[in-house]
Amino acid sequence: MSMKRTNVYADPEDLALIKEAARRRGIPEAELIREGIHLAAMANRVWDEPLDWPMFDGSGETASSAEVTRAVTGGADGT
Repeated sequence: MSMKRTNVYADPEDLALIKEAARRRGIPEAELIREGIHLAAMANRVWDEPLDWPMFDGSGETASSAEVTRAVTGGADGT
């Protein structure tokens, strides 16, 4: 994967935490910073299509374990 260099300003306290965490994990500080950038980018991503979450009919009450199992398995477990 190709990478592009950039400069950012950071609080000295944050940099000290990054330095310590990188030392504990045995990885370069830059790798830890790249992980943080990736997490921030993904947390703020806007998807072109909404997620297609399954919808279940119900009363709005909390479902029992058996009801969840039946909904997920389609009754395949015989309950």
